[in-house]
Amino acid sequence: MANIKSQIKRIKTNEKAYLRNKSVSSSIKTAIRKFREAAAKGDAAATTAELRAASKALDVAVAKGVIHRNAAANKKSSMAKAAAKAGAR
Repeated sequence: MANIKSQIKRIKTNEKAYLRNKSVSSSIKTAIRKFREAAAKGDAAATTAELRAASKALDVAVAKGVIHRNAAANKKSSMAKAAAKAGAR
């Protein structure tokens, strides 16, 4: 444990940031998993809806600084490719 007052405060703020980031990361993973399940079923409407939801979750994560914008773009691109393959628009 830190002895310096500023470091004690940093430990607390780092823990808060970690929990916030973990929550956003979890929502990203859930959205992507739901998209993959919809794409695997071949339901075009559900796939499109889940693609939008996952894209929004990725955009929120980028805005909050949880993931890099290029990482989000890469994930969105691969999901769009999978959606097109599944027959969704």
